[in-house]
Amino acid sequence: MNAPTKIESLEVGYDVPALPGMDEKDIQTPCLILDLDALERNIKKMGDYARDHGMRHRVHGKMHKSVDVAKLQEKLGGAVGVCCQKVSEAEVFARGGIKDVLVSNQVRDPQKIDRLAGLPKLGARTICCVDDIDNVADLSEAAQRHGTEIECLVEIDCGAGRCGVTTTPDVLKIAKAIHAAPGLKFTGIQAYQGAMQHMDSYEDRKAKIDIAVAMVKDAVDGLKAVGLDCDIVGGGGTGSYYFESNSGVYNELQCGSYAFMDADYGRILDKDGKRIDAGEWENSLFLLTSVMSHAKAEKAIVDAGLKAQSVDSGLPVVFGRDDVKYVKCSDEHGVVEDLGGVLKINEKLRLVPGHCDPTCNVHDWYVGVRGGKVETLWPVSARGKAY
Repeated sequence: MNAPTKIESLEVGYDVPALPGMDEKDIQTPCLILDLDALERNIKKMGDYARDHGMRHRVHGKMHKSVDVAKLQEKLGGAVGVCCQKVSEAEVFARGGIKDVLVSNQVRDPQKIDRLAGLPKLGARTICCVDDIDNVADLSEAAQRHGTEIECLVEIDCGAGRCGVTTTPDVLKIAKAIHAAPGLKFTGIQAYQGAMQHMDSYEDRKAKIDIAVAMVKDAVDGLKAVGLDCDIVGGGGTGSYYFESNSGVYNELQCGSYAFMDADYGRILDKDGKRIDAGEWENSLFLLTSVMSHAKAEKAIVDAGLKAQSVDSGLPVVFGRDDVKYVKCSDEHGVVEDLGGVLKINEKLRLVPGHCDPTCNVHDWYVGVRGGKVETLWPVSARGKAY
């Protein structure tokens, strides 16, 4: 993104959707806005929860890809650092001043390993995941060449069916190799059960995480038996953090979506059978869109279509209204069912994205609003850092 350095020199409607001090009604659409009051309440609430349960919280930076949001999570929520999925993403956070960065993924390409090994020179504790003993030698060589240390977590596939090993003997074999390798440090276990996060039923999610906890406990006990302790036993998402934090095994949560929320997460149910967006967490992220046409009496056309959001987890929901409904989208247009003909040209709607992570990734800026005014403008710092 080739934007001027100083926010004040940016042009509204070309470089940015808004500038601090503007009225919310004048924000250019489509764009992402953050309700700063709701965002801050979510961050504080998770921070208090983690602290009260003796857990560390490492926020998932892949959700917002923003140094500014991560720093707010450290300041208000006591976050210990971030996790993310790509080396280039991790480098953005390290360059931005985040001092503890986990690439919660495998790093295998030689150039990516080389960049990973250089991250500690930016002042950041650098951690990655390993699920193949052949990866250990490559990481070790790069760390020695850079004169740095890479910390490693052995990843357990505890139900997601993606990366990770599935048996304690495999965990022990890789952990021992890491411990013996120059330039590396065995730091613990990564065990995130991603496949169950969006299951609607609380009991169904609990059944899945019980299996994960049993696997992790067996691995931790096995590691202790050979003299290897885990500084980090990490996992836990917005749909499961209460299970991991009461497991007696996990010590680090890696929640991401709780801070912003989206329509898909909002549908899952808590232990009392209530949607989690009805009290547990607030929607703080919105895709702001404007009505651009109402030539058809029963529907309004808005300017947020496929290029402004991800619909992999379903269409967005119009926030705070039940008289209109977002029903369809094409590249540049969204169709809002308006049977009562209540919407006006240029009227703005707040949409709750179906899936926050990939929606954030298609925007350059967050517009932070409070009390009807634009308070701040934050870049989506790691947008495009996909390698």
